[in-house]
Amino acid sequence: MQTRSIPALVLLAATAVGAPAHAGSGAAAAATCKTRSQEILQAMRSGHYDDATRHFDARMAEALPAAKIGQVWGTMLPAQVGAFVAADAPVASTVQGHSLVQTPLHFSNGGLIMRVACQADGSVGGLFFVPLPADPGKAPSAGLPAGIREVPKQVPSPPGELPGVLTLPAGKGPFPAAVLLAGSGPNDMDETIGPNKPLRDIALGLAEAGIATLRYDKRTRVYGPRLAGQSITVDQEVTDDALAALHELRALPQIDRARVFVVGHSLGALMAPRIARRDGHLAGAVLLAAPERLDLALVVRQLRYIEGLGGAYAAVGKQIPAIETARDALAAADPAHPPQGLFFHAPAAYWLSLRDYDAIDASRAIHTPLLVLQGLADYQVGADFARWQRAFDGSTRVRLHGYPGLSHLFMPAGKPPSPADYGKAGHVDPAVIRDMASWMLARPPVGLHEPG
Repeated sequence: MQTRSIPALVLLAATAVGAPAHAGSGAAAAATCKTRSQEILQAMRSGHYDDATRHFDARMAEALPAAKIGQVWGTMLPAQVGAFVAADAPVASTVQGHSLVQTPLHFSNGGLIMRVACQADGSVGGLFFVPLPADPGKAPSAGLPAGIREVPKQVPSPPGELPGVLTLPAGKGPFPAAVLLAGSGPNDMDETIGPNKPLRDIALGLAEAGIATLRYDKRTRVYGPRLAGQSITVDQEVTDDALAALHELRALPQIDRARVFVVGHSLGALMAPRIARRDGHLAGAVLLAAPERLDLALVVRQLRYIEGLGGAYAAVGKQIPAIETARDALAAADPAHPPQGLFFHAPAAYWLSLRDYDAIDASRAIHTPLLVLQGLADYQVGADFARWQRAFDGSTRVRLHGYPGLSHLFMPAGKPPSPADYGKAGHVDPAVIRDMASWMLARPPVGLHEPG
């Protein structure tokens, strides 16, 4: 799945399809892989989807038949990033023993990188589409407000270290601090979605308020080829690395260990209650655009909304029957013996690790103070906000607030909201960041909890 094989709540954030690759190394293998990549792109652009699969290995041919490629290229990607405009020159490399070719693609509403991974014999073992960084090569510290510092900070994970950035306010500290958690998909530390970088916006805004943050590239982004084909779970994708990041953050002398938070967006918000319970020492958690559950039923609801927008979006509905079939198969699956193959681009083990997880139930079971914020023009998970409100009506431990007109990214939404909103450059609404900062600064140190 998405270099990790994980689905995206923000559909633009990650579109990935394919099977794992076990490619050889060397200049000849890389050159062959580059040729295969160019052939696939040309076949997709001309609508000859059978030709795109010509050099797929057996697992790829089964996981990604021509009809599915047609859905991805002809329907899903146009709905998310608009019409294809141009491609940059492909770049071949060897990553973790895999021949990998990356081709930047430019669309009318955003950019993607097409990644093709090849076997030693030249067959194609993986095809992925991931977000194109909006500002490649830009120094992390560029454009920082006065006094604010960004320092590289690695986060340990089982596959290897994850590149991260510690953002420090002006002054000496020790500062209250938060680990920032991105949504689903192989996100970078900024949660880059089209031209937007919501986690960077939040990090800089909180720093101006005196709160430090640590954000990092997800392991599914950094080690995607290595993880492809593995039965990865949501804890391996999100929870475990978040706990490691919290440990690293508390060890820093600039940080007030008694005032450490988690700020999660989308999937990061979904998992924040579990992270709070397993960590046991959070001063609070901020949940931004938190779904109650993540399952294929939610994906179907998202796609039905997009289909209802009409025009080019109407074709998205063609994906729904296959996703409903996958949903029903997972409902009957045995977690001890998960079925093989991909279910909406993710292994069964991933979906089964989420099947019994409910973020509202998990939030009821903890004592951690929570701030639940929701853009009221969020077509992806906005409908869940009413359930959060009912669940915590009258609670003094859990505060909830909605923002009219804001999207899933807490940026201005279109009328009506649509996937095209994610291709428009914007920033997280300053009022959202101010509300987060005020709430966090008002939290007492760990061990002094409000009643709930």
